[in-house]
Amino acid sequence: MLWIKKFARISPTTSYVGNLFRNSESYTLSSRFCTALQHSETVQATDQAVNGLEQQQQRYHGLAPTKEGEKPRVLVLGSGWAGCRLMKGIDTSIYDVVCISPRNHMVFTPLLASTCVGTLEFRSVAEPISRIQPAISREPGSYYFLANCSRLDSENHEVHCETVTDGLSTTLEPWKFKIAYDKLVLACGAEASTFGINGVLENAIFLREVHHAQEIRRKLLLNLMLSEVPGIGEDEKRRLLHCVVVGGGPTGVEFSGELSDFIMKDVRERYAHVKDDIRVTLIEARDILSSFDDGLRQYAIKQLNKSGVKLVRGIVKEVKPQKLVLDDGTDVPYGLLVWSTGVGPSSFVKSLGLPKDPGGRIGIDEWMRVPSVQDVFAIGDCSGYLESTGKSTLPALAQVAEREGKYLANLLNVMGKAGGGRAWSAKGTELGEPFVYKHLGSMATIGRYKALVDLRESKEGKGISMAGFVSWFIWRSAYLTRVLSWRNRFYVAINWLTTFVFGRDISRI
Repeated sequence: MLWIKKFARISPTTSYVGNLFRNSESYTLSSRFCTALQHSETVQATDQAVNGLEQQQQRYHGLAPTKEGEKPRVLVLGSGWAGCRLMKGIDTSIYDVVCISPRNHMVFTPLLASTCVGTLEFRSVAEPISRIQPAISREPGSYYFLANCSRLDSENHEVHCETVTDGLSTTLEPWKFKIAYDKLVLACGAEASTFGINGVLENAIFLREVHHAQEIRRKLLLNLMLSEVPGIGEDEKRRLLHCVVVGGGPTGVEFSGELSDFIMKDVRERYAHVKDDIRVTLIEARDILSSFDDGLRQYAIKQLNKSGVKLVRGIVKEVKPQKLVLDDGTDVPYGLLVWSTGVGPSSFVKSLGLPKDPGGRIGIDEWMRVPSVQDVFAIGDCSGYLESTGKSTLPALAQVAEREGKYLANLLNVMGKAGGGRAWSAKGTELGEPFVYKHLGSMATIGRYKALVDLRESKEGKGISMAGFVSWFIWRSAYLTRVLSWRNRFYVAINWLTTFVFGRDISRI
């Protein structure tokens, strides 16, 4: 540790080593990565103080603020629709891009339900960040870090992060670090809403990530195999084979449709002993697919009933390990419970001391800026218009997030070309037209080669609405073209063809 002793002797006795990160002139390493040493006492220019430092010091790594001659840094928190679309559109000749997210890929959520039953393989809906923005793996100043953001320090233009250990915290301690930024984009998404209902987090499975789909698939196949074990009681068999979906939005309906197709086409052939016992129940407090045309909703209800999906109107009051309780006191036993009741602000968003919209999202203006702090923007499901803008918060949809990401990428490119890319330099920069969202319509598959297509701008507006096989063909064609890379388009097309010819893969891996 001789270098520390020399470093301490030449350092002012009144300084803190931890303050090195906040002063870009104090960085002495030639690398873009810099290391600061944090401790609770003043560093003394004596050998005794240095020896004490060796016992108490804690490594705290990070990326230093950018200097003149270097490209300004855009820091993106999140790898969802909004964040990935922004990274795809950002001009990397102007900016360095750093992404922090607990996953290194983007999930193509419209097709996620298909992976739960083997219609598609999981890799078909996961697009690596490095393919979306190649500069992250090629440029010397651009990076991806597998981590969560724990704190935002907007005054010093830096975020505090902690690495993701994936359940290995007992053998692998999380590593803490800081990242300085010139522009910060909050695209950290939202969390599934549980409405404070007891037992949801412990017993239900959500459908938002690839690992959720993997868990659903393993649980479903496990229950099918356990139900054939000799000696199992009839009541227990019926419970294991009862799949309950809570939430009648597009995700819940699409999963119910995929599940019913799986039961009718694959379970009846390969699990003939229990084919008459497996059931699907869809629970919704109001009307299913409430954003769709009334005629389309009635068509969906009719088709789901034909597929064997039981629709129940009710409110879940409590979720227990093997049953849930409705508001009227009815007990609903289940073997698989999938929760799809919408989203709300994440715990990280709630912890930020930033203005919020009426729904608890990060408050933004018409240019995606967070008005109370400099150089901070928010897009996607974590953001919403402040009341002062006079605009209503946009729905938490993939097309909204994608459009916001594209808009903000163009805005940052304009700012960078005008010399406003660095921290504290955007004042007076012409921003151009504010963001305007135009709804392109909604689509949902309901199984049995049927789908709904609603191309109206709003529920009260006029436009094309259709249902049936043609709509299903449009649904598949549209999403195949929206998959981000040619590699994944090829995967999806081959998976669809393989499933059509040979059936779904029912291996429990």
